[in-house]
Amino acid sequence: MAAGAFLAAALFFGCTSLKTGVETVSESTADAVGSARGYRGIIRVRVGMENGTITEITVTESSEDRVVGAAAIEELTDLVLMYNTTELDAISGATETSKGFLAAIEDAIR
Repeated sequence: MAAGAFLAAALFFGCTSLKTGVETVSESTADAVGSARGYRGIIRVRVGMENGTITEITVTESSEDRVVGAAAIEELTDLVLMYNTTELDAISGATETSKGFLAAIEDAIR
């Protein structure tokens, strides 16, 4: 197994459980911005919303590790878009990055 594939698999399976459910969010179609503290600093995101559904998440600023932190953010982005919720467990090995990223999304959609 290639090193990158191993890391992705480890991060995916390190996510111990997944809470499902839809967050109540505004009905706006505009982008919203939010920020929160991650492991290495502030994480800033732009969140696209359409009819109460999160349609896009873009990290506009981050000092997180390019390997582990970036992989966790990528995995969480996919999960937030898939389940339309931020009620997710942190990715194992990137707990503070995960919490900061999810909090930044929450900050944007409030």
